[in-house]
Amino acid sequence: MSLPAAAVYRSSPAVFEARELQNLACARCRRSRTAAAARGPAAGWAGSAASSRPPARPGSGPGPAGRGVRAPPDWPQRGAPGRCPGGGGGGAAGARRMGGRAGFFEVEILDWETKKQLCFLDKVEPNATIREIRLMFHKLYPRWYPARQSIKLDPKGKSLRDEEILQHLPVGTTATLYFKDLGPQIRWTTVFLIEYTGPLFIYFVFYFRMTFVYGLDERFTSSPHPVVNLACICHSFHYIKRLIETVFVHRFSRGTMPLRNIVKNCLYYWGFAAWLAYYINHPLYTPPSYGKKQINFAVIMFLLCEAGNFSIHVALSDLWRNGSKTCKIPYPTKNPFTWLFFFVSCPNYTYEVGTWISFTIMTQCVPVGLFTLLCFIQMTVWAKDKHCTYLREFKDYPSHRMPIIPFLL
Repeated sequence: MSLPAAAVYRSSPAVFEARELQNLACARCRRSRTAAAARGPAAGWAGSAASSRPPARPGSGPGPAGRGVRAPPDWPQRGAPGRCPGGGGGGAAGARRMGGRAGFFEVEILDWETKKQLCFLDKVEPNATIREIRLMFHKLYPRWYPARQSIKLDPKGKSLRDEEILQHLPVGTTATLYFKDLGPQIRWTTVFLIEYTGPLFIYFVFYFRMTFVYGLDERFTSSPHPVVNLACICHSFHYIKRLIETVFVHRFSRGTMPLRNIVKNCLYYWGFAAWLAYYINHPLYTPPSYGKKQINFAVIMFLLCEAGNFSIHVALSDLWRNGSKTCKIPYPTKNPFTWLFFFVSCPNYTYEVGTWISFTIMTQCVPVGLFTLLCFIQMTVWAKDKHCTYLREFKDYPSHRMPIIPFLL
């Protein structure tokens, strides 16, 4: 009675010797991964390939397996996808080794809600970026252009960045990714231009006292208070500065935002601009209680905060001067206005809040004060989120920095 082939393999001393070789090869894989991790992710597979040979299959090289010993036919399949033979390693390092033998990856893209397969990309280069995968997906589904796509490793996880490389992700040679439609998108530059142009012209409607706003009485055609003219100059200067920064200074880590958000943003900026302008330019408006002293103090504070805000935006823009979108720690420069980086993570928000506080002091107007309070709340939320991102991304991030207010918040 003859034994099955599987039994022969299990009972053969030659196969035992082949499995021992396989275990040694897996140990060598683990050592190379440890050395690559010590050199850093950039050196990853290239360094390990230069320092150690890939594990030889039994029967194909020198050593005991070269004495006519044949490995079982299923030897390459004993490890899980993305792992070295025998299951000795997985994740990104294992995927790189498998990709190196096969030459290409396979990418399966599923709908993040229904889990239905949308496409299967064959022969994807191991060094392909997520942006290149977005472009491949766009060719199959033209209505979902790259900016509209959110590609994830997990349906409930974060979107992958454009610059991330396929072989560095914790996937096997057949990678499963999830797609979410972000809806119609609009460029951030266009968003800011629309948001900031509106308040600029809306304010003028009230400043020039159009007849449909305050009536036809001749007494309402101009204001006797110089602070009203000064407030118009400061308000206009603020939004003109923002428009200039949008065109010449700002660099955006994300190129677009959902189109539906622009309605909400415009209602916020345009609506508050009309509310503020209505009361500041109203015929019954009364000037600040402390007269010129209060106004002069507010103007000086306003100009200093505007200069500080502009200086911070330039410093942040310089971090991405070479086109890099990698998150970096911002540090103070020779410009004294940037020294606030010593104490807070988002001094641009600190200066922005200071600008509106000074405008509130200048006009002594309740609607301006309420707008300033809402600005402070919103910018505190943004500053805390940015501060947490810095702490998460950089272990050496300065521990004494606060999100928006030095030593307090």
